[in-house]
Amino acid sequence: MTAPLTPPHQPPSDQNPWQTPPGGSSPYSGSGSGPYSGSRPGADTGPGRNTELRQALVVLLAVTVSGVVLGLLWLWLAPRIPLVSDSSAVFLKDTEGEEAIGADGTFVLLALAFGLVSAAAVFLFRRRGGVPLVLGLAIGGLLGSVLAWKLGGWLGPTSDVVAHAKAVGKGVTFDAPLQLNMKGALLAWPVAAMVVHLALTGLFGPRDPEPGHGDQAAPYAGQQPWGAPEK
Repeated sequence: MTAPLTPPHQPPSDQNPWQTPPGGSSPYSGSGSGPYSGSRPGADTGPGRNTELRQALVVLLAVTVSGVVLGLLWLWLAPRIPLVSDSSAVFLKDTEGEEAIGADGTFVLLALAFGLVSAAAVFLFRRRGGVPLVLGLAIGGLLGSVLAWKLGGWLGPTSDVVAHAKAVGKGVTFDAPLQLNMKGALLAWPVAAMVVHLALTGLFGPRDPEPGHGDQAAPYAGQQPWGAPEK
C-alpha cells in the first residue's frame, strides 16, 4: 500500500484558502471590526476640515471685533502730547516730553494683554488647536490691532493740527492727534496670541492615545498555525 498523496489537514482543492469568509468580513479588510480594520480603537479623528474652517472664521471675526475695545482703551490710557501755537507755527509745549513714546508703549502693552486673553479664550473654545484655528487667531489679532489704531486716531483729537491751533487761539495748549509712530506695534497682538496658544496647547492640550503593549492580546494568540495539526 502507498501513502495518500494529499497531506492531512489540507483544504479541498476546489476551495480557495484566501477567499473572504461568508458574511463579508475579513481580518485584512479595511472596514469592519477585524484586527486589521481601518479604525483603530481609541483613535480620535477630531472634527472635519469644514468644521475647522468654520471655527477659524468665527475666531477671526471675534478677535477682530475685539479690536474696538483695544482702541477705546488706548484712547483712554495713552498719554496726551501737548501742543501750542504762536499764530505762525505749532510747537511742542514740552520739548523733552516722552508722551509720543508713551502712546506707542501703551498700545504695545495693551496689545500683548489682548493677545494673552484671546489665546486663552480660543484654547478654552477648542483645546485641540489646529492650523486653521491658529491662522484665524493670528490674522484676527492683526486686523484687530489695525482697527484699534484707526479707531483711536479717529476718536481722538483731530489730525488737522493747523485748523485746531487756529480754533483754540494763540498760546493755548491743545492735544496732538493720537498716532502710532512705531508700526511694528501692530504685530504685538498676533505674535503674543500665537506664542501663548502654542504654549497652552503643548502644556494642557489633549494627548494622542499611546498604543498598549500588554493590555490587548495578539489577534491570533492561542490559535494553531496555518494547517498545523492540534497536539
